Amino acid sequence: MLSYQHGFHAGNFADVHKHLTLQLLLNALNKKAKPWSYLETHSGRGLYDLSSEQAQKTGEFRDGVAKLWGQAGPEVIQQYLSAISEVSQSDQLLRYPGSPALVALNARDMDQIHLMELHPQEVKELKRNMRCYPNVGVHHRDGYEGVLSLLPPKPNRGLLLIDPAYEVKEEYQQVAHFVGEAMNRWPNGQIAVWYPLLAANRHENMLKSMVRQLPDVGVLDSQFIVAEQQERGMFGSGMLLINPPWQLDQQLDEILPTVLTQLGMEAPKATLRWLKQAP
Repeated sequence: MLSYQHGFHAGNFADVHKHLTLQLLLNALNKKAKPWSYLETHSGRGLYDLSSEQAQKTGEFRDGVAKLWGQAGPEVIQQYLSAISEVSQSDQLLRYPGSPALVALNARDMDQIHLMELHPQEVKELKRNMRCYPNVGVHHRDGYEGVLSLLPPKPNRGLLLIDPAYEVKEEYQQVAHFVGEAMNRWPNGQIAVWYPLLAANRHENMLKSMVRQLPDVGVLDSQFIVAEQQERGMFGSGMLLINPPWQLDQQLDEILPTVLTQLGMEAPKATLRWLKQAP
């Protein structure tokens, strides 16, 4: 399915959850002087104009990143906002960095970034948006097939982000199967899986399936809930973190309640649970 375009949703509450978590993961990677690899299965265009027709039609960023803009907060939130300011090239909220741009802004010269995108228009924009970063490779191919072809990557330490649209229900089990294959090929890699919280709760079987097939590694589940469960639409955002860095759970526990308060959602709740503990 190629109908999904993230421009309608850029900067919404789910992006805030996903990208603050990603910022913490990148900070942990950058603590060591060794290079890292980053791979992403569904990259989108990497950078979004918030004045575009898509962004303005839904206005989802107004209940997301716009609520944090200009606010004080912990260091990681300020890092995240600084990245947005850098791509906006202004003290106004004009553009929003998707995961590719956020990673590229945090990468060092020795780090390597591999971005997959199958949608023809999105990959065209992704190539244009990433052309100023010499250590970024953009691949016009299926994200699952493309990432597996590069595993294990060089450098061997790093992070894989899996962030599909889940347009069809079969994708939940496709993700679960893919995670098992990816971990077999790259057992020391960190994997982050974003998923939506919807009334059908299809993510639950996906998580159970992944945990069953994973080796003895830490598996942390972070949920960012912004409303009561409802029949239609997302009421929250999930991030499953495999092989997470030390103290990531404590860091998320410190910042996510603060972020939910700043967003001013009607029924906010941030939950963390270990689905599997590393030996």
